[in-house]
Amino acid sequence: MTTPAATVVSAAALAAVLATAGIAKLFDPVGSREASKAFGIPQRFAGTVARCLPIVELTVAVLLLPTATRWWAALAALALLLAFCAAIGRAMARGEAPECHCFGQLHSAPAGWRTLARNGVLAAMAAFVVAAGREDAGPSLVAWTSRLDRVEWLVLALAVALVATVAVGNYMVLHVLRNYGRVLMRLDAVEERLRAAGFDLEEPDDVPELGLAPGTTAPDFQLSSTDGQLVGLADLTAAAGIPVLLLFTSPTCGPCSVLMPTVAEWQREHADELTIALLSAGDVDAVRAEAAEHALANVLLDTDLATYEAYEANGTPSAVLIGDDGTIAAWLAAGNDWIETLVHQALSGAGTTPGLPVGAELPSLRLSRLDGGEVELASVIERETALVFWNPGCGYCRSLHEDILAWEASPPDGAPALVVVSAGEAVGVMAEGFASEVLLDPEWTVSGALGADGTPMAVLVSADGRIASPVAGGGPAVLDLLGAGVMSAAR
Repeated sequence: MTTPAATVVSAAALAAVLATAGIAKLFDPVGSREASKAFGIPQRFAGTVARCLPIVELTVAVLLLPTATRWWAALAALALLLAFCAAIGRAMARGEAPECHCFGQLHSAPAGWRTLARNGVLAAMAAFVVAAGREDAGPSLVAWTSRLDRVEWLVLALAVALVATVAVGNYMVLHVLRNYGRVLMRLDAVEERLRAAGFDLEEPDDVPELGLAPGTTAPDFQLSSTDGQLVGLADLTAAAGIPVLLLFTSPTCGPCSVLMPTVAEWQREHADELTIALLSAGDVDAVRAEAAEHALANVLLDTDLATYEAYEANGTPSAVLIGDDGTIAAWLAAGNDWIETLVHQALSGAGTTPGLPVGAELPSLRLSRLDGGEVELASVIERETALVFWNPGCGYCRSLHEDILAWEASPPDGAPALVVVSAGEAVGVMAEGFASEVLLDPEWTVSGALGADGTPMAVLVSADGRIASPVAGGGPAVLDLLGAGVMSAAR
């Protein structure tokens, strides 16, 4: 036999959850319809299910409160929750993690073990009320609350207030995060336009200290790849001497989509120097489609975000570098610019140097001048020259801009000549105000041929047209290379 109080409390809690879910779904019809399709409802029925489900949940919630209808409502709730559990279990068995939209815009997350456990607990509460029997369903909520003393009323009021606060807090956090994401994307567009107009926007000099501290043992994991194979950290670090970059991403993340072609290029061109694995959350079919579109390798499904959380990732895209000793090699990089810098650092320390070997002859390459004419690259090399690869839209180039202009204004004795090889439109490049020779490489053809897969980067070329240094990546390395050129010429 169950106690009437326990039965009433279970029924009331269940009614509150179902009412919240029903109301939230009514205000999120699009999300509910998409969730129905994601869980296998045919498209022609998805709209009907999305409209009817919240009404059913609200009806069951109301009927859980009176004594006369409580048992039947609990039975209906149990059937409904078991159906939810079956749908989630089926999706998990197929390796999918659709967005549940269980509480509409209040809370939505990929369906996984947590969602299954939550519905299991609610189903157990419904089963508890059913087990009480039709004859022992307890008093109505009104009758039960009328018997409470002041202390019990206070406890009940605090519990209701806590639940309401959590629900409102979840909604506000989700709303703020969505708007924050939109603001970031708009700010990126504004910054690009300002840089193209010649405004110098300061960038932070040091990588923010995010994620696990360098030197920490990298957490292990076992994740399914897009082709169904289980892949662990040990599988990715199997190649001795090669670091691993874990890139946390999502097919619904705009900045991630922008980065994907570059990631695919890194994987193709630097597979012998750096293993890049993408750990993606979200809809499995969307992850597979994105991987196929860009021919990405090592795409793993982090559907429950367990690995994301273990590495203390900070949004998407973000990345962490793991050394060949199995420890975190650098602070977590959040955002495309910091990720590119992290990749350049990893490649420069991977034991092999990108680009042509020192002593190799400069290949025959033609570039456009700012005035529209074309020139052979070798023809502008009259003495030792530093080729600096540039992009007016690159944040790291912006932070180096004043240093380069100052270097041009007062070059040290014996300094190399400077030739800037820049991406971007001629107008934007001209606004940079370089006094040195500037050549346009809008398709990155020359940069790629010389091993510069990002900006800012640089390489020294000797007076006889041969590669005189490894490719340097990042502002400090570019300035060091210019200093090395000065010392080389002085000797």
